Amino acid sequence: MSKLHLVFGGRVSDPQTLDFSNPDALDVVGIFPDYASAEKAWRGAAQRTVDDAEMKYVIVHLHRLLEPDLREGA
Repeated sequence: MSKLHLVFGGRVSDPQTLDFSNPDALDVVGIFPDYASAEKAWRGAAQRTVDDAEMKYVIVHLHRLLEPDLREGA
């Protein structure tokens, strides 16, 4: 199975949390086949909003959600 990664972001109520203020307005950057390409997309999105402390972008390891019982590297 591919190690898919989702990159998305949005406005958070507190920059130290992942409590997104308006889930309907999330910016879905995309789904990527590996961590390196996801990280590159995440950096680009995060850098575009660097001056806005309430904007946060994250990388979600979709492969871990799809098959949580598989050990990493197995």
